[in-house]
Amino acid sequence: PCYRAVGLSLGCRGLKPWTIAGLTALLLTAGAVTAGLLAPFLVSGQNMEYYHGTFKISNLRVNSNSRQSNTYQLKDLREMSESLVRQVDETFIDSALNKHYIKTRVVRLTPEEDGVRADVIMVFQFSPEQRAVREKKIYSLLNQKIRNTRALSISASSVQVNAMSSSTGKLTVQACCGKRVAPLTVNRIMSGDIAAKAAWPWQASLQRDKVHQCGATLISSTWLVTAAHCFKSNRNPRQWTVSFGTTIDPPLMKRNIRRIILHEQYHSPGREHDIALVQFSPRVTFSDDVRRICLPEVSASFPPNSTVYITGFGALYYGGESQNDLREAKLKMISNDVCKQPQVYGNDIKLGMFCAGYLEGIYDACRGDSGGPLVAKDLKDTWYLIGIVSWGDNCGQKNKPGVYTQVTYYREWIASKTGL
Repeated sequence: PCYRAVGLSLGCRGLKPWTIAGLTALLLTAGAVTAGLLAPFLVSGQNMEYYHGTFKISNLRVNSNSRQSNTYQLKDLREMSESLVRQVDETFIDSALNKHYIKTRVVRLTPEEDGVRADVIMVFQFSPEQRAVREKKIYSLLNQKIRNTRALSISASSVQVNAMSSSTGKLTVQACCGKRVAPLTVNRIMSGDIAAKAAWPWQASLQRDKVHQCGATLISSTWLVTAAHCFKSNRNPRQWTVSFGTTIDPPLMKRNIRRIILHEQYHSPGREHDIALVQFSPRVTFSDDVRRICLPEVSASFPPNSTVYITGFGALYYGGESQNDLREAKLKMISNDVCKQPQVYGNDIKLGMFCAGYLEGIYDACRGDSGGPLVAKDLKDTWYLIGIVSWGDNCGQKNKPGVYTQVTYYREWIASKTGL
C-alpha cells in the first residue's frame, strides 16, 4: 500500500498504470447559499442590508453528564440553531417584509449560566432610504413573534436588533463554515471533469519549491489540516507555501507556511495517525472562492454507503502527474467490516482509518491527492470534513479503495492544537 503524496510512490507495489477517473465530476444543484450569490437577483435600485440580532434562549436541554449546568451537547445546540432560524423565517415570511426578506444565519451560540445567547445575521433587500425605520420594524416584528410562540423559550427583553454595515455583514455571513457556491447543473458523473470555480472553497495546495506536493483543507482563516506523511522528507515550514483556488497556476492567492504540527504518534513509514496541522500567514479573508469547511463533532457518524466527495489536484492514473485543475469525485463510505476483509486490506486498517470508494475500483484518489479533503454535507447543505486522503494500493484497483484518516477520531487533537 502506498501514500498518495507526490514523490512518495517509489516503494509502492505494482507499477502497472490503472486508467482511472481519479477525481470525477460531482454536479450539485445548490441554492443561493451566500449573500454574494444572491447579488445578481437584486431588484434594480435596491441593496442588500444586514441586521445583527441577539436572543437569550433558556429552555435548551442540558448535558446531564456534565458537571457544569451551562454545558450543552453540540447536537442540542444545532437543533436549537435550526429552530431559531425557522422561527425568524416564519416571522418575516408572514409579515409585510416578506418581499424584502432573504435569509437568516446563526453565527454564534454562547452557553451562559441561565441559557444560551444566540447571535444571528438577518439579510434583507431594500431601497437605501429610511434604514432606521426598518431597524425598528424588524425589532418590533421579532418581539411580537417571540411573545406569541413556545417553540423556543426566548426572553423578549433579551432581543436586540442593530443594523450592520454592508461590508461587515457580508463578511460575517461568508465566514460561516461549510458553505459553497455551485452551478446549477444536471446531476451526473463524467470521467475527468474539472471542478467549477468556487465549488470547493476550502481546498488548498501545499507546495515545496513551487511544485504541488499535497492537498489540504482550510479549517479557519489561518489553519489547514492535511496528512502527516506529506512532510515525510521535509518539515521545514520555510520551504513550504500554500495556494488557494481551483488552479495551481495561476493561484487565486498564496500564503507562507509558519508552522507544521505532525501528530505526536505518527512515525514514518507507518500509516497510523496520518494527520498534520499547518498554520499560515497572513490570514485569508473569506469569500465565495476561499472559505473554511466545518469540522464534525466527535460523536458524528457516517454510515456505510453514505455519499461523500473527494477533491484534489492528483494524477488521473497510477504513475501519472498532478493536474493543474482541481478535480472532484463522488464516492461511497465503506464499512470497516468490508474494508478489513482479507482480500481488501485486512489488519492494515487501524483505529482512526476508514475506507471510501468502490470495491470494483475506477473512482479513487491518486498520487498528489494526499492530505486533501473527503467531505459530506448535511440536510442544510452545510459541508463537513470527514476524512483526509491518506493511502491505498495503487489507484482505482479492484478491492483496494482509498483509505482515509478519520477526522472525528482526531477531533479533540485538532481542538487541542488550534482551539477550533
